Amino acid sequence: MGGNHTQLKFILLGITETPWAQAPLFGLFLLIYIVTLVGNIGLMVLVWLSPSLHTPMYFFLTHFSLADICYSTVISPKMLTDLLFGNKTISWASCVTQFHLFALFVTAECHLLAAMAYDRHVAICHPLSYALVVSPQACWQLVAWSYLVASLSALLYTSCTFGGSFCGPRRVDHFFCDVSPVLRLACSDTRGSEVAIFTLATANGLGTIVVILLSYGRILRTVLGMRSAPSRARAFRTCASHLASVSVFYGSLFFMYLQPASRHGSRDKVASVFYTVVSPMLNPFIYSLRNTEVKAALGKCRRKMLNLCQHQRGAARGIRESWNGLDWKGP
Repeated sequence: MGGNHTQLKFILLGITETPWAQAPLFGLFLLIYIVTLVGNIGLMVLVWLSPSLHTPMYFFLTHFSLADICYSTVISPKMLTDLLFGNKTISWASCVTQFHLFALFVTAECHLLAAMAYDRHVAICHPLSYALVVSPQACWQLVAWSYLVASLSALLYTSCTFGGSFCGPRRVDHFFCDVSPVLRLACSDTRGSEVAIFTLATANGLGTIVVILLSYGRILRTVLGMRSAPSRARAFRTCASHLASVSVFYGSLFFMYLQPASRHGSRDKVASVFYTVVSPMLNPFIYSLRNTEVKAALGKCRRKMLNLCQHQRGAARGIRESWNGLDWKGP
């Protein structure tokens, strides 16, 4: 990535170039972004404040929510600004930074989902050794491994995408700097870069999905062997939220990145909106609406807040009554 690139500017064509659609899309995506921030930050705070949720599963979930916040923030503010003001230019440095951070957090999410699947596998298939195998130290090691692999992968993705020379109109047919629309603007031969990116994406995507499938294969075998119907139902409930996140995340991700660049088209924007904007918003709801532990912790926090408010109101009322009961006398 040479120094002459620093003067380049790209033009993001955005989701649509239809003028009348800009304002409704801005309102919609602003609402989605606000819900994403409130939902994920709220879930993280709830886990931190609730001792009942201080378990490995929710430890991984807080990091998953953090990654959702980060990569949604890498994409959404720029997209909202473009929709509101119509200034769709982006500098070469900003484009590189946006893509690098996006690749980092998306890759980290793949490995975090695999770590969460491994956690469920140990909890259900080897409950007696769960505390020993999935120890706090092991949890931190898995999270550190996720971010280490993601950092190295993002560096390679970025080098392959922006390492060539660019010419032509520099109009990126997307709402953010992604691999395929940026590579289309390169003057040099990109076949080597495309093969390298495809291979690395396959290694990260298929490698983590294999871990998830193997984990759930063993979980399914263990659950079907349980004699108690309530135990089977409880085991399935603990996995349902994670499976829903895996389906949403990997479905759109595989559609986007596990296909040759020549096959990318207009449908890419729809898939990209789904996993960059919609998926981070859905995850807090997926993990809370049908999760009895999260709902119980939320109810307990709500009761504590109500009791605290009542206590403060009572204290304030007592102070007012004390002041009103004083026999004030002039000098």
